[in-house]
Amino acid sequence: MSTPVARSYSAPQSRRRDRRIQLVSFVGPAAVGFGVIWAILQPYRVTLFHPRGQGFWWLVVEPPLLVVAVGLVFAIVVARPVIADLESHDAAKG
Repeated sequence: MSTPVARSYSAPQSRRRDRRIQLVSFVGPAAVGFGVIWAILQPYRVTLFHPRGQGFWWLVVEPPLLVVAVGLVFAIVVARPVIADLESHDAAKG
């Protein structure tokens, strides 16, 4: 009596593809998190907390706030289409 053994060799490739998708989806939230941590660790860089006579651009263009904004833009504008493209490419390959 013998039993057939079935093996699948596509698992390592699918894990690698899943890691790429996870990495791309992690970049935006990571940038937002780093920007928030930067703003907490160095509150003097965010002049919104102490605006003493500062102009509009001085208040809006702050490095931690820019990092948060770039992370949000990446997560919404860049990461979603890239993830959709990776998933469709993986589905087409099989």
